Amino acid sequence: MRPHTRWVAVVSGWGVLLFAAGVTRARAQESHIGSLTGHAAAGKPLYTRYCAGCHGDDGDARGENAQWIDPKPRDFTMAVFKCRSTPTGTLPTDQDLFDAMTRGFVTTNMPSWLPLTDHNRADLVAFIKTFSPKWKTGKPGTPITIPPEPAATVASILHGRELFQKMECWKCHGSAGHGDGPSAKTLTDNKDDPIRPYDFSSGSRFMCGVTNRDLYKIFMTGLDGTPMPSFADDIKPADGWDLVHFLRTMQPLKTPELAIWNAWLASHAAELKPIGPPGSAQ
Repeated sequence: MRPHTRWVAVVSGWGVLLFAAGVTRARAQESHIGSLTGHAAAGKPLYTRYCAGCHGDDGDARGENAQWIDPKPRDFTMAVFKCRSTPTGTLPTDQDLFDAMTRGFVTTNMPSWLPLTDHNRADLVAFIKTFSPKWKTGKPGTPITIPPEPAATVASILHGRELFQKMECWKCHGSAGHGDGPSAKTLTDNKDDPIRPYDFSSGSRFMCGVTNRDLYKIFMTGLDGTPMPSFADDIKPADGWDLVHFLRTMQPLKTPELAIWNAWLASHAAELKPIGPPGSAQ
């Protein structure tokens, strides 16, 4: 090969690499939610106005308000997110981030950002992704498959209760789901900050939504960055729905599951073994 030809080939190769790197960076600077395309440049001033006070100018959870907030704001530089449709250890989808921003987080200082337009929120998602190099080198995980929910029955609720005991959910969440289990005061997140387990008696919402599907996703994806693991490798898909049905009986709501449960308890309560360590009382 002639020297001139070799030089052209080298320069061309550099061009391909730079172009590929540019495409990767461009993708990280955008978000795609349905028909919306969000742009980081448009999201930056929105972030400065609405988010930096808690999450920090650099996305590192060191905003001026962060010292007063419990639990602490999300550190976007780590690219670790609780509420996802993707398997544990993977990046969330743009839709996941958009939904979290839209919904807000119950029992935290993170509000719902519905007052912002859909496009505003899409732009914010794009800008949030600029804080971590993981968005430049990786891609979101594939959303998990959620099977159709079977009808709630006494059998499914009882099995969910057995799983709650067997998997020692009570150690964190407490025997009645009040977030007061024996391990509750020792829990920390991935930054060693104290974190409280969810109290199912606190209201109608869960950490990542309000529907049974939302709760099912938590079991199967886990809440990354917290002690709540994914149970995808430990339970069968049907078991996840049984847990959902049982946990619905712990809420202070008139849920269909609670109606079924109360009707059964009226004549069978004495048959139940207490939840918790051996020898504990219900």
